Amino acid sequence: MERIPILRMGNLLLVTIQVDMHDQLARVLQDDLTSQIEKTGAKGVLIDISALDLVDSFIGRMIANISAMSRILDAQTVVVGMRPAVAITLVELGLTLSGVKTPLDVDRGMALIRRRDESAVDDADDSD
Repeated sequence: MERIPILRMGNLLLVTIQVDMHDQLARVLQDDLTSQIEKTGAKGVLIDISALDLVDSFIGRMIANISAMSRILDAQTVVVGMRPAVAITLVELGLTLSGVKTPLDVDRGMALIRRRDESAVDDADDSD
């Protein structure tokens, strides 16, 4: 079965989507990611969609679902590399990707997750 690789980088899971997503592959990715978050205790999920020219409503909902599931599992989802045409399509479809941060590139996305993780550590230290 075809799968999209999920790379672990510290407390971050990195997913680079470089193939055309079809419904079954999107479902497998969703299942794999939630399993990996639980298994590794990852605090962030970075999804790079820079290779995607188009996103349909199913893929948009899948990204929103991954974000919601990640939040429940205490991980932040960041989507990077969104092309203008993809952003326009998502808005036209009425998909706002609530709770998903969308920095322009991987470096900015990783920095965003690191800042969130550092502030969570600071908050925990303050409560001691």
